Amino acid sequence: MKSLSSVCVYCGASARVADVHKDAAHALGDGLARRGIRMVYGGGRVGLMGIAADAAIAAGGEVVGIIPEHIQSAEVEHTGLTELHVVDSMHTRKRMMVERSDAFVILPGGLGTLDEAFEILTWKQLQLHDKPIVIADVDGYWRPLLGLIDHMVAQGFARIDRSALYRVADHIDGVFQALEALPDAAQPVQPRKL
Repeated sequence: MKSLSSVCVYCGASARVADVHKDAAHALGDGLARRGIRMVYGGGRVGLMGIAADAAIAAGGEVVGIIPEHIQSAEVEHTGLTELHVVDSMHTRKRMMVERSDAFVILPGGLGTLDEAFEILTWKQLQLHDKPIVIADVDGYWRPLLGLIDHMVAQGFARIDRSALYRVADHIDGVFQALEALPDAAQPVQPRKL
C-alpha cells in the first residue's frame, strides 16, 4: 500500500449483528496486521470494534485505541492493545484518531459510526485533510446512506466528487484493493488546520 502505516477503522460497538458484519470486521483487522498497517480505532472491546482489534492483535499487528473517560468508566475499553489513550471527550478522541491515521475505513455501525463517517467526509470536503476514505458496504449495509448522498447531490444540497471524496467496496478484499490503488503521495494537498 502506498505509504500507509496506519488506518483508522470506524465501526459499531454492537454484537447483536449479522455474522457477515462480524466476519468483515475480523477480516479487516487481520488484513491490516498482515500488511503491517497499524489499526487506530475507538478503543472498545465490544462489537465489531472488539472483533477487529482482536483479529489484528492475533495476527501480530499494532492496535491503538482512543477512548473517552466516560466510555472507559463503563468498563468497555480493550485492555490488550498496543496503546490505549484515555481522553477527556469525544471531540478529543476523534481529533486524535484523525491525527494518527493515514486513511479511514468505515465498516457497518450505528449512530456513532455515522457521526464519525460524516465528520471525516465533511472535513475532507472542506480540505481539512486529504486522506483516503473507504466505505465498506458489506452486504449492502451502506446502500441507503449512499443513496441519500446521491439524493443530496441531485437536490443541489451537496456538490460532491465521490471519486475524490471516498471509495466504496462491497467486501474487505475490495477495501484493500482500494487502498492499494491509491496514487503515490508525491505531491500531497496541504490540508488546513483542524
